[in-house]
Amino acid sequence: MNINESKFSAAPPDDQFSTGANIYTTKTPITAADLLNDQVLPFFAQQGMGLIRILTDRGTEYCGKPETHDYQLYLALNDIEHTKTKANHPQTNGICERFHKTILQEFYQVAFRRKIYRSIEELQIDLDDWLHYYNHDRTHQGKMCCGRTPIQTLIDGKEVWHDKITALNN
Repeated sequence: MNINESKFSAAPPDDQFSTGANIYTTKTPITAADLLNDQVLPFFAQQGMGLIRILTDRGTEYCGKPETHDYQLYLALNDIEHTKTKANHPQTNGICERFHKTILQEFYQVAFRRKIYRSIEELQIDLDDWLHYYNHDRTHQGKMCCGRTPIQTLIDGKEVWHDKITALNN
């Protein structure tokens, strides 16, 4: 079982909002694109924001030639720039690495002690509930959140995002 998670820094940087995590039985370019299509882009559209760049590691599910690679093709069709982390340097993607530790300690280790899951769908429901808690109720003490929830930080950062987009378009 593989879990594809989407984690995005809200403006200002270093604050994290997780748009979602889907549980898949395979780790492929099509499942990575599915997560963007299913959760990430609709979330940002709902917020009145777009996605212009994405940072991923160099896994085969993310990297390849756009003509033959589903994820790369999806990014190209949606005009999203793809930045890859430095090879063998997990610090480049430190926010995501920290999120992996948080989700492991606060959700998976707890959930699997409390319940026997009979299906991926059942686990997905509990994961979705935890992500809602993480984004809307759990305050963060990160560099920029300063005691706010990720959704509060995202909403507060919309003006900064808008200013950056305006500057890019001029």
